[in-house]
Amino acid sequence: MSCKQPPLNNYILVVFDSCRYDSFMRAQPRVMLKLGNIERRWSYASWTGPSHYNLLSGLLPHTSPKQMFAADYYEHEFLKYNERLGTDSLGFKSLVPSLYLPLFLKESVGYRTNAMVSLPVLNPNTVLNRGFDSYRLMEKHNDMAAMLDRLEFSDEQPSFYFLNAGETHYPYSLPGEPPELWPHINGVHGIFKHLDERIVGGKLVAADVPYFDTAKLRLLRERQIESVRYLDGVIEELIDTVPPNTYLTITSDHGELFGEDGYFGHGPILHDKVFEVPFVERKIR
Repeated sequence: MSCKQPPLNNYILVVFDSCRYDSFMRAQPRVMLKLGNIERRWSYASWTGPSHYNLLSGLLPHTSPKQMFAADYYEHEFLKYNERLGTDSLGFKSLVPSLYLPLFLKESVGYRTNAMVSLPVLNPNTVLNRGFDSYRLMEKHNDMAAMLDRLEFSDEQPSFYFLNAGETHYPYSLPGEPPELWPHINGVHGIFKHLDERIVGGKLVAADVPYFDTAKLRLLRERQIESVRYLDGVIEELIDTVPPNTYLTITSDHGELFGEDGYFGHGPILHDKVFEVPFVERKIR
């Protein structure tokens, strides 16, 4: 007599965009701390687009292990998807040839795959929208709670949800805060909107050098910390919402600089705080 296999887990991957590890820990998020040990991990990239490609290829932020070949680490990390999905049948070669998690989950494992993203740079026209049954750019960049209203689960088919939360991204604004109260940093607001205005005779001309005010940068970091505290409440609601057999991973795509060593933001910056991210996961039901 054959034993019936238990149902696969629903799997939810939450990315707090631009949230650095020490901001997360300073917030002391009550609910997320209960999920388990908050690991200090490292992003594979310092900017939103390439980092999300790595995340969706199955490469979650790494631990930077010593005395280990890269291929061995990739295999070790990929085998953790057996725990996340609630199976023991996945091998390292399972992801080949697509090397893309949503496509693999949809075509090889039978998941319904869904993404809800907050930032326009991740919009559905990008290469990231591959292998998803649904892929939505949210109406607001800072409203993860609205994503919870769109979560749907089925007893007949497991679901994968990729949720990108923008509250922790500049300007670190919470839902309901009027835009006129958002902090303004020269060179960040309207970066695409005003870029063409700086093209003269086919050449890019220099703009005014942004003035990095120490007090303002300190305020920005406090706003990111406060956004983590807010999102802790959203995660609590998420945990209360999901059905049995749901596994949750929470991390970030990269960190952020708030004036350390003369840097602000992320992207073309090589600095520990750009790559240092939080990581926690567990089966929550």
